[in-house]
Amino acid sequence: MFGNLFRKEETKQETNQWIKCPKCTSLMYYKEVDSKQNVCPKCNHHFRINAEKRIESIVDKDSFVEHDTSLAPVDPLKFSDKKSYKKRLEEAKAKTGKTSSVMSGSCTIGGTPVELVVFDFSFMGGSLGSVEGEKIVRAVDRAIEKECGVIIISASGGARMQESTYSLLQMSKTSAALNRLHHKGLPFISILTDPTMGGVSASFAMLGDIIMAEPGALIGFAGQRVIKQTVGVDLPEGFQRSEFLLEHGLIDMIVDRGDMHQTLADLLLLFKKDPANVRPTPQRRSTDVKVEDEVEDEVESEEV
Repeated sequence: MFGNLFRKEETKQETNQWIKCPKCTSLMYYKEVDSKQNVCPKCNHHFRINAEKRIESIVDKDSFVEHDTSLAPVDPLKFSDKKSYKKRLEEAKAKTGKTSSVMSGSCTIGGTPVELVVFDFSFMGGSLGSVEGEKIVRAVDRAIEKECGVIIISASGGARMQESTYSLLQMSKTSAALNRLHHKGLPFISILTDPTMGGVSASFAMLGDIIMAEPGALIGFAGQRVIKQTVGVDLPEGFQRSEFLLEHGLIDMIVDRGDMHQTLADLLLLFKKDPANVRPTPQRRSTDVKVEDEVEDEVESEEV
């Protein structure tokens, strides 16, 4: 009785001080994992993180300015399964404090201006709906106006089924916007995190000039169970993981979360349209001209 009377009430933080890695099953103090940007110090497993932490880890300090915060999804189809779409949106907003699965804004990375779009898987599985597609298009429009690049960090289960065709149309809508960016000669860097599936992987996520992924990220269109049932064969080990995709040429690089900021800064500098970054064409020396003339004379004599 007295034990119950004087027992200290456990807070939520105290009960969640230890984290178990799903890959190596190691038990770690949460501050140890947090100091490594939510990466397991034992096996390098990259835990899923929200959009705010993702933005903080890659942009220059205090440079991110969010746009289009007033955009919020509606329920044009009055869709309902086990719950109404309206109810699911209310629950997602209460859980995350967001109105959509995308945060978009302007920032600098390594001093280079860029438009950034980040998916948050905690909001309805990072699903792609009308608002998410509109935010991506507006980010591309801002990039074209400012003549800078676009970075999209994907973490999504695919198109949002509650919006049906409205969500599917976002695949072509975002792809068309990125095509305009391409014709302007501006870069698009796509970063694939765990998971990037469905309509997102089948559209803008795989259209980057540079496609990079975090280690161990699940990337694909249909789930492995569906694919196995369809083709009727066992799938290779590591199928649909970023390492498998890199080996088969579907992505360009795998970058650890801790190295992502510097890697993006270097890539943006390479893409940057700045005459100061363009090396002047070296002047040909007279000896070079003489050697070239001698080669041309030899070629002409052989042809004769």
